[in-house]
Amino acid sequence: MSSPGEYYNSLPPVTKAYGTLCLLTTAAFHLGLLNPYYIALHFPLVFSHFQVWRLITNFFFLGKFSINFGIRLLMIARYGVQLENGPFDKRTADFLWMMIFGAFSLLALSAVPWFSSPFLGIPMVFMLLYIWSREFPNAQVNIYGLVTLKAFYLPWAMLALDVLFGASPLPDLMGIIAGHLYYFLTVLHPLAGGKNILKTPMWLHRLVARWATGRQQAQAHSYSTGPGSRSTSTTASTSGVAFRGRSYRLNQ
Repeated sequence: MSSPGEYYNSLPPVTKAYGTLCLLTTAAFHLGLLNPYYIALHFPLVFSHFQVWRLITNFFFLGKFSINFGIRLLMIARYGVQLENGPFDKRTADFLWMMIFGAFSLLALSAVPWFSSPFLGIPMVFMLLYIWSREFPNAQVNIYGLVTLKAFYLPWAMLALDVLFGASPLPDLMGIIAGHLYYFLTVLHPLAGGKNILKTPMWLHRLVARWATGRQQAQAHSYSTGPGSRSTSTTASTSGVAFRGRSYRLNQ
């Protein structure tokens, strides 16, 4: 078995960075080094006092140390890692672009009074969970040792559990909406004959390559596979995100 240090070093870069920032933010709060008010999302302060950091820092607070915090952190460690090491393997810029698009989508949703929230960390985690559930729809997931279901239904099951335990369903629902918007624009719409309008910009590819966080491809194409088929890697210029039993992601 690997040590905790070896496991941490083996994590993919984007997921590792996000999970670490979430953990450090909560630790700083408990040590009295950080007042969450100064990192919370508050649009009047963003626009009238130019406190633009709030548009970013609010994503790093998952709440106090608790069972719920541990569950959210484990969700990042499992579903984020499986996404970045699986469908987004060698495509760090694409994974980072997905996170950036999700952040903008959640900020837009938070501007709607009904969805207004000072912290968007939990919706971001749920967005990762939703996209994972669409990438691995037939994976079997056991929930608290009580019930086993397909991954496709996991986001809705987790939302129902949060409601059952007295938590608000709105953060979970925001993440599902943002995740489905990304999935629709990058998978469903292209498969229906449309164009992928969320192609990762080249400046982000260059930035990630400069940081040496992952080998990027210049382009990715797609072709359909039959039900139950397993994805395979192609050359650097033609590989894409594999959707098992469905298709490869278009990026054109």
